[in-house]
Amino acid sequence: HVQLVESGGGAAQPGGYLRLSCVASENIFRDACMGWFRQAVGKEREEVARTSTVGGAAHYADAVKGRFTISQDNADNTLYLDMNNLKPEDTAMYYCAARSPCRVWLGYSDDAEYNLWGQGTQVTVS
Repeated sequence: HVQLVESGGGAAQPGGYLRLSCVASENIFRDACMGWFRQAVGKEREEVARTSTVGGAAHYADAVKGRFTISQDNADNTLYLDMNNLKPEDTAMYYCAARSPCRVWLGYSDDAEYNLWGQGTQVTVS
């Protein structure tokens, strides 16, 4: 059973930087669709960024475009989310998600399509 474990969350000031990591227990990122989602208190979970191994490109939510970058390191079975110029509205629990195998060019925007989820890591910007 594949597990995803996020880390890297924490507190940051507006304008600051954090890097989230998502490590898979098996080497799934060589053939997967991957995404980062977030859920703020009292709000629904929303997509932040997604990508896929087959496509290589990435898609970002408008709220984070130009500030966040999704990337992967297949050698380390790790998915990253680099978050620059953080804003208070970025405060949320962040989750990585994956589906493997997957041949969808830009991954899935619908969180229901992902069958693997991490436990989440809290990001607080204030």
